[in-house]
Amino acid sequence: MTSGPDPDLSTVAVLLAAGAGTRFRGTTHKLLAPLRGRTVIDASLDAVGAAGFAHIIVVTGAVEIPHALVDRPGVTVRHNPRWADGQATSVQVAVMAARDLHASAVIVGLADQPFVTSDAWRAVAASDSPIAVATYDGERGNPVRLSHEVWPLLPTTGDHGARELMRLRPELVREVACKGSAADIDTQEDLAPWT
Repeated sequence: MTSGPDPDLSTVAVLLAAGAGTRFRGTTHKLLAPLRGRTVIDASLDAVGAAGFAHIIVVTGAVEIPHALVDRPGVTVRHNPRWADGQATSVQVAVMAARDLHASAVIVGLADQPFVTSDAWRAVAASDSPIAVATYDGERGNPVRLSHEVWPLLPTTGDHGARELMRLRPELVREVACKGSAADIDTQEDLAPWT
């Protein structure tokens, strides 16, 4: 078994779970949809939890995630009242929560990407670059590690999160090759092959 991140790094894991999920068009929100005997958010939280982080922040917004799904050791839920203003606002909520925990970095993933492995979370967390991004078959995905020194550079609104910062400041970025998949569950069709 691979060990978790070094606790001295003070890296806080973050799952963004704030979006409305309007493209899913199911009987429930996409994060609450069944996936192999559990929910999509359960699968995502299981991977983050298995990576060994002491603190995991789940940022909610459009939909309330049932307490039973996130009631796990080390998990804190933070609500983003500005979720409709874009993913960047959820990253800002996560950064504020990480500051409260005196963290030196956050590693951010999306709750609708349940196939990102715990190994991917650990590998990206282990990077010492200001920004580290997982790659899958050469394509950038999630999670993304953001050191405290880049937090002031992050956008405060919009749907780009750290992507725009990575585009503008490539010298800060290290790519980390990972196994697994950063496939999004955005529609019922995205979910169907996995159920």
